Amino acid sequence: MKKILLIGLLLGFVVTAFAQHPPFYSDIQKFKKQDSLHFPKKKMILFIGSSSFTKWTDVQEYFPGHHILNRGFGGSTLPDLIRYADDIIFPYQPKEIVIYCGENDVASSDTITAETVTNRFITLFDIIRNRYPKIPIVYIAMKPSPSREKFFPTMQTANSNIQNFLSTKKRTAFINIYPLMLDAEGKPRKELFVQDMLHMNKDGYKIWQQALEPYLK
Repeated sequence: MKKILLIGLLLGFVVTAFAQHPPFYSDIQKFKKQDSLHFPKKKMILFIGSSSFTKWTDVQEYFPGHHILNRGFGGSTLPDLIRYADDIIFPYQPKEIVIYCGENDVASSDTITAETVTNRFITLFDIIRNRYPKIPIVYIAMKPSPSREKFFPTMQTANSNIQNFLSTKKRTAFINIYPLMLDAEGKPRKELFVQDMLHMNKDGYKIWQQALEPYLK
């Protein structure tokens, strides 16, 4: 009986320990394991953000003239990037940071406003700028995913807010891919997306590549 009780207590401790891990803890541990095996070179272009980066597994092939380090993790929001800044940004000493994040923030709740997303981005921006005052920071606008059409007004306002904010800051760029992914009637071009109508296919990423290329250092 005592042995069974002890095993039960140990299992309880294990479950509690796992429950205390913040969201995406396992994703970050995978990055750390990769780094322990082969740490990336300094002065790479760092991509951080959500699944649109995670699924861009061949991003280096789109930018052969640059050295890209992709640290996107699927489902992440701006608070997640803030939480893990010490793990996915600062160890790498990048020469430029490219961000795609905010879409999941908007879609996470009907109560999330454009101002909330904007303020979250500003917090992340300030964290990066405090450590890296001179490196370029690039933000890719939230894309018009067909599956999230009801959130388009909030996304558009947040995109505009972030663009206006960045326009007041040196060494920044706002890449407005949003209109490039709409048809002549202003509807999202579904042919740019895979079946879930959330993530992009190679044609969608080609649009991003063409828009982003001029801003990479």
